[in-house]
Amino acid sequence: MRQFEPLILNCAITGAIHVPSMSPHLPVTPEEIADEAVAAADAGASIVHIHVRDPETGEPTMDHDLFRQVVEDISNRCDAIVQPTTGGDPNMTVKERVQVVPELEPELATCNMGSMNFGLYHIPDHFEEFQYDWEEAYLESTRDLVFKNTFEDLQTLLPIFDEHDTKPELECYDVGHLYNARLMVDQGYLDMPVHLQFVMGINGGVGATPKNLVHMVDVAEELFGDEFSFSVIGAGKDEFPLGAQAMRMGGHVRVGMEDNLYLRRGELAKGNSDLVEKAVDLNDELTGRPIATPEQAREFLGLKGKQEW
Repeated sequence: MRQFEPLILNCAITGAIHVPSMSPHLPVTPEEIADEAVAAADAGASIVHIHVRDPETGEPTMDHDLFRQVVEDISNRCDAIVQPTTGGDPNMTVKERVQVVPELEPELATCNMGSMNFGLYHIPDHFEEFQYDWEEAYLESTRDLVFKNTFEDLQTLLPIFDEHDTKPELECYDVGHLYNARLMVDQGYLDMPVHLQFVMGINGGVGATPKNLVHMVDVAEELFGDEFSFSVIGAGKDEFPLGAQAMRMGGHVRVGMEDNLYLRRGELAKGNSDLVEKAVDLNDELTGRPIATPEQAREFLGLKGKQEW
């Protein structure tokens, strides 16, 4: 794989998996999301990954005005790479999800590399009541949900990224998604080198185990040789164990309240910056790798540069 000594930390600020009843600290309004992103950047994140929510109910949305408000606010206050999602929530159509690219023309955005079951239906078992009417039904609906990212979808999405000079970060929830990415390279839809993100521990995807992370890297090396880099997401309690392993393997790490709400067992994180700071401290103890600045990350990933608003 491509070697880059500085550790790139990505912080996913709010996501579409957790619902507001799961933590009083989950950012919901545009102001909260932007504030959390800036604080995460100050703590060491060179990339901030952005979803938006209905400011009244906290429900995930792809509202362009909300995205623009959040992205503009963050960009005016810090130098972090602002990375909007094209994943939205698993119930959204591909057409809904991708419009953020032509709308905002970001330097980096996520791109999901395959269809999968995406199960959040177990979460209501741990809560007696919910703050909003939509939350329980939203989670329960994933019992019969396929998160759709077909070959046709990818062949539609990726030219839109290319047209707007937006680099796709390739979200791989299972080993087959790596083969999908290789196929897109072979068919001319993706350029090398690629930046992969292994999303581990989602019900329906690859399990969050050390052996599986080694296997994902091994398969990526077979498919892409020395023309890929990788970052790791460990869902929930696996965020820091897998993150530590990735640091030691020369990879990069995503933390944040999209993926994990807890700073440690039984203690909710009070903000995204808490999770970034923990990752920085862990890296200092385990590897001593320098933390990448946004400009270092931009240069390594080959991004077009910060969008001015």
